[in-house]
Amino acid sequence: MKVPIVNSSSFPLPAYSTLLSAGMDLRADITEPIVLRPLGRALVPTGIRIALPEGYEAQVRPRSGLAAKKGITVLNSPGTIDADYRGEVKVILVNLSDEPFTVERGERIAQMVIGRFTRVEWESVEALDATSRGEGGFGSTGVK
Repeated sequence: MKVPIVNSSSFPLPAYSTLLSAGMDLRADITEPIVLRPLGRALVPTGIRIALPEGYEAQVRPRSGLAAKKGITVLNSPGTIDADYRGEVKVILVNLSDEPFTVERGERIAQMVIGRFTRVEWESVEALDATSRGEGGFGSTGVK
């Protein structure tokens, strides 16, 4: 599937790192480093704008290495880019570690996954069909 993209950054287009990768890395298109203090957050531009076809969305997700090694994650994970949005893709990063983290120009900060979605039409009913789980919620299926 071909997706129109405008790249105003000086970095290559987002690309899949391996043949079976689901996500494409997004880079920080910044002129100066951004220091994220512990529990601090920042809206980081990527320099790209996309035009997804109807029925598709882009999800912005954390990079597992940054999350595991540095405590840096995407605050509204996954962030959703709707098919009718034409603005710059930006990433809300948060520092969940106890040390400051510096985002450098061109650093890979998040990944973007493109996928289909289904729109629903609600049907109001008086009751839902019964299941063996019923209303069992958080932790109701056990921990082991």
